[in-house]
Amino acid sequence: MTSALPARHPDGPCTVPVGIRAFGLALGLRKPDPAQFRRLGDCLTVGDELADRLVEWMYTAGMSASRPLFEQALAGGIDSVADAPEPLREFFTEVETVPDWVDRDALDVGAKVMRSGGADGLYIARDVALLGGYMFSGFNQTLLRTGALEKGSNARFAETSQWALDVITENGLAPGGVGYRSTVRVRMIHAMVRRHVTALPDWDSDAWGLPINQTDMAATLVGALIAPSVGAIAMGTVHRPTEYDAVAHLTRYVGRLMGVRDEFLPTSFRDSVRVLLHTSYALSTPDETTQQLSIPMIDDPLSWNYGAFPTLRRRIARSQHLSITSAFLGPGAMRTLGLPRFVLPWYPVIRFPVNAVRSIATLRDGGRDRAAVRGMAQQRKFMRTMIDGDATIGHAAAGITHHAA
Repeated sequence: MTSALPARHPDGPCTVPVGIRAFGLALGLRKPDPAQFRRLGDCLTVGDELADRLVEWMYTAGMSASRPLFEQALAGGIDSVADAPEPLREFFTEVETVPDWVDRDALDVGAKVMRSGGADGLYIARDVALLGGYMFSGFNQTLLRTGALEKGSNARFAETSQWALDVITENGLAPGGVGYRSTVRVRMIHAMVRRHVTALPDWDSDAWGLPINQTDMAATLVGALIAPSVGAIAMGTVHRPTEYDAVAHLTRYVGRLMGVRDEFLPTSFRDSVRVLLHTSYALSTPDETTQQLSIPMIDDPLSWNYGAFPTLRRRIARSQHLSITSAFLGPGAMRTLGLPRFVLPWYPVIRFPVNAVRSIATLRDGGRDRAAVRGMAQQRKFMRTMIDGDATIGHAAAGITHHAA
């Protein structure tokens, strides 16, 4: 007898945005078969046992005592903690064990390629991956219970972007590197959120499964790190096949640090698109929470930080980002999100020739390095446009880290 799946799991594959579906078809990918679809439903109830045990110990020992030990191990390795408690040692022993398949050169190439995406990469992450992700109503239930509406989409995206920039920073995934630390810290925060939300009286496990489960984490991983590379192709940015596979390799290692199971970690760029496509087919079930989260997001650019002509530039930015969403998600998804159904895709159209020329330029000696430097500068400039000051990873969860039941 098979166990019951959470009610959020649909009876069959959902309708997914046209851009994701079209790209999957171009790579010869299809809907998940019945066994794969069932597995995606099963994993709605699977969390991250190692991180969950760590966080349970942290609360039992008291955050004032346990959090400094966590940060010490994160910065200096578990051997730097004298007489480390077993849950802490168990967690960091697993995290610090680098799999044999990790290729440091491929990680470096993948990070350079992602830095080369410049601001357009962040635009796609915001306007396609994050905004389109609000059609995943099961994930929205967790977001709403951690104050997503009160904190706002601008703050949430700034945190996610800061994590991504840490990951793709030069040597960011080296032991103790900024991306390594940010990813492991996010893993711990995810476990805190699971503990907090599961204990809430209005959380229905039969309906929603487990907060921040394996299926949701897999979708979030490829949405954040793979979707920008996929979307960039339609905006004229093209890389070598080996470079796309390097991006997938980086995603695979980041996923392992994040606590995503091996079955959801991509082994190639094509496989990463398969994970993106299959999780979309299983999770794209919009409901009333979709528009609760998506509609406020379209006006975020009206508060961004511009020097000269701020009112005009904010309005242009609003139109620009809507045009990206419309181009990639299509009119059906726009309607579902509560956004204007027909928006001219003017920004992707004008960027295509610029990005195409720059893609050719990366083929020259030193071209990739120059593109990576220019792209990272654009990404950091966009971060300053969105927010005043720095985005602190985990800040959006600060309200729950000391109040979990």
